[in-house]
Amino acid sequence: MIHTTKASKALEIKDLWKVYTKKDIDIDVENGDLITELDKSEDAVVAVRGVSLAARQGEVFVIMGLSGSGKSTLIRCVIRLIEPTSGEIWVNGQEVSSLPKKDLTEFRRKQIAMVFQHYGLLPHKTIIDNVEFGLKLQGISEKERRERSNVALERVGLKGWENYYPSSLSGGMRQRVGIARALVMDTPILLMDEPFSGLDPLIRREMQDELIRLQKELKKTIFFVTHDLDEAMRMGDRMAVMKNGTIVQMGAPAQILANPADEYVARFVQDKRRQIQMADEGAFVNGESMDEIPGEGVMDHISRES
Repeated sequence: MIHTTKASKALEIKDLWKVYTKKDIDIDVENGDLITELDKSEDAVVAVRGVSLAARQGEVFVIMGLSGSGKSTLIRCVIRLIEPTSGEIWVNGQEVSSLPKKDLTEFRRKQIAMVFQHYGLLPHKTIIDNVEFGLKLQGISEKERRERSNVALERVGLKGWENYYPSSLSGGMRQRVGIARALVMDTPILLMDEPFSGLDPLIRREMQDELIRLQKELKKTIFFVTHDLDEAMRMGDRMAVMKNGTIVQMGAPAQILANPADEYVARFVQDKRRQIQMADEGAFVNGESMDEIPGEGVMDHISRES
């Protein structure tokens, strides 16, 4: 877990809804009867339901849930790759959900970069060309974008790989390129949608370590989406658990582990609780030393809450 100090809100979501419909209809999300009907209809999907949350400056905020819980839809609404049905999105004091298209592109360039699960690298371009591609679109000079790209590649451990092509790299290395491509934009916020889920367990752990190291240096605000509890507990300063488009619990990982809000969250955390309860102090659990288990005094919290 990456510890941060209390700070102002970097990103805030207020009562956000996303409803997909086959027919073009006006949707009043405050009309409970309409939402009930949409839930029953085969022509509509309510993907995000009135979500409100806020991420502080410099914190890693994890959105965790199973497939279909709405977590990826939510993060795409933040950058308006998917247009929300209603609600507000605020980024560093700027209201984003109503930005006109001409201003949206500039907002994305300056405020938010995104790392996807499937890399999205251009196969016909070299690694450094992939990293600097966004800067080139902005009209940054060749000298500056090359310098910034070299710094980003060195930060993610890919110095010396600049002139290779994506096909020459392993999955973990390709994801490092994806992270470098986001870092080179120098935005204050990173959105990461299941960035490590397609990697082998050992490589996944290495990438988590790499991101933790980078975050200690760069102190970005990171929205991190995952379906994996261990990853959520390890990476997040705070986390929100989603189910059916809603947030069922939000808080520090240790708090959620110690005091799950309902049966759904309890099923998520029961194995992690069992691992901790069975381990002696200083023992290893699934290859992790106890000082790497999230939250200080987790055993004390669990003992008091159980």
